[in-house]
Amino acid sequence: MLTASLTAGCAQNGTDAETSTLTTTLDTIAGVIHVTNAGTAPEWRLVPVTSFGPATLTDQDAPDEFGRVSAVAFGPGETVFIADEHNSEVRVFGLDGAHRRTFGREGEGPGEFRSLYSLAWVGDRLLTLDPRLGRIGEFSAEGEWLGQRRTVMAGFSGSPAFIRFYPVGMNEVFRFAYGREREVVWVGHHGGGDTGDTVPGPRNPVAPSPGAIRPILCEGEGAFGFFGAPFAPKSVQHPGSGGVVYSAWGYFYRIAVTAAGDTLRIIERTLPAEPVSDKEWADGSSEEYDLFRERFPNASCNPRTFTRPDRKPFVEEIFVAPDGKLWVEVIRSAGNLWEFFDAEGRLLGSVPAVPYKERTVPVFRGEYLATIRQDNLDLDHVDVWRLERAN
Repeated sequence: MLTASLTAGCAQNGTDAETSTLTTTLDTIAGVIHVTNAGTAPEWRLVPVTSFGPATLTDQDAPDEFGRVSAVAFGPGETVFIADEHNSEVRVFGLDGAHRRTFGREGEGPGEFRSLYSLAWVGDRLLTLDPRLGRIGEFSAEGEWLGQRRTVMAGFSGSPAFIRFYPVGMNEVFRFAYGREREVVWVGHHGGGDTGDTVPGPRNPVAPSPGAIRPILCEGEGAFGFFGAPFAPKSVQHPGSGGVVYSAWGYFYRIAVTAAGDTLRIIERTLPAEPVSDKEWADGSSEEYDLFRERFPNASCNPRTFTRPDRKPFVEEIFVAPDGKLWVEVIRSAGNLWEFFDAEGRLLGSVPAVPYKERTVPVFRGEYLATIRQDNLDLDHVDVWRLERAN
């Protein structure tokens, strides 16, 4: 076993007093690298750069009056490309807030969309994912149609966050797809076409895992319902550059990096467990399940009630940025955190997570990130942030 240890101190309020220590330990055990991060992470902050979105319901024909934003991508020259699925358009803005151009429309011809689910930059071109047309469109920065790549034609209800592009490098993305046996896979692309990398897609553990909480299954009276338990840990995955997969079972703060079924690296973070309070358990009860029972009182449900977990899970979601950083959304009672790690698994910092719209994901590019949110009028906005070290 080989061991290496790195320690970083944090000073606050302009003093030299060390208030916390972050320690990273690297062990190699049976060929697998174990990276363990303990202590308090350096604090960072997200500084608002600009925001796109209507101020009121009465805004008409403004470039940032979106119908339904499904995806965001950072483009060349400090530009932001926003996919408006409802209007079948891509709208381009600068980080200065100025509208640059709009292209696309509903249809099936070149440069048109039926389902604008996702977009991403690879090299010098923009890729757009349109499952209903079964194609990936290619555009220049000016919105010129450059061609297409064929995919399996499929229709989906809504715009699930996992049916999208996964940028993992400046010229490398993966997309959600189905394999030959109808299994879920991720297929790699770059500026010239397919990369040849195909890796297993998101899936739940086959065997019951520690901390697993059974969902409730209901059927009867001509109805069927499936209800996940509050605070139940989940399995999350994300592809990485070169055909690796990052995986976590949220009950533990532990991320495995695998390739072709072999574990290459384990990234761990030690944090205290947090119990589920009485108020949190009451507030987190499933309204959908309660409504189902009211509507179908004679339906058979197994189990009848949710099992209260002994503690909260740690991991809500994981993301891999194009610069190789691993981002983890950490569940905390005081508010979720985003903690980010370098490509080797060393913890670099922590920042309070900002909310984002259901079925969307944050988008990362260097020091910038973008989130999609809905306001209290259900209007979509895109917020751009800059990551800075806190004082």
